[in-house]
This record gives sequence, C-alpha cells and structure tokens, in this order.
Amino acid sequence: MKTFDTLYQTMTYLQEQGYTYDFNLCSGHLECNALKLKLHPEDFDVDEMHRFEGMSSTDDNSVLYAISSKNGIKGLLVDAYGVYAENISEAMRKKLR
Repeated sequence: MKTFDTLYQTMTYLQEQGYTYDFNLCSGHLECNALKLKLHPEDFDVDEMHRFEGMSSTDDNSVLYAISSKNGIKGLLVDAYGVYAENISEAMRKKLR
C-alpha cells in the first residue's frame, strides 16, 4: 500500500485506481447518494485505510477508506474522528477497524 502526505493526494491516487464514488457514513450502513445505494457491513470490504492527523489540533483528524462493494462498486469514505466522529453501530465499528 502506498503512503501519501495529504488526504487530497491519497484521494486522487485512489480515484485513479477506480474508487470513483463517494460514500457517506450512517449509523448502520454506508450510503452512495449518486447511486441511491445503501451498503450494510456484510455488503462491502475495506480495501485500504489511511489515517491523517492534523498538525494544529486533534480535532482535525480523519480516516480515508477505500471501499469495494460485493457488487463491484468502488468508492471512498472520509470519516472524521475524535469529537466530531459519528455514532455508528457496533457492526459498522468492527467493519471499519
């Protein structure tokens, strides 16, 4: 797995690798608004995970996930963590570890 200095560089590289859709994190599933698609934990795999930590504040942290669905949809999920992290189900928490 390649490593990058910035979230933007990593996203650009992964988009070039076919991760073209944007996923949103909900409490028990991922959503892709462009496809009107919901993916539950059993419907996708995490192919890569990249963690970024802010230089000036611990509140400025994020994780980038490269996601592949069981039906071949590939996309990215950017998730803030720390005080702004979403409340998610235990199944989603385990899947995104």
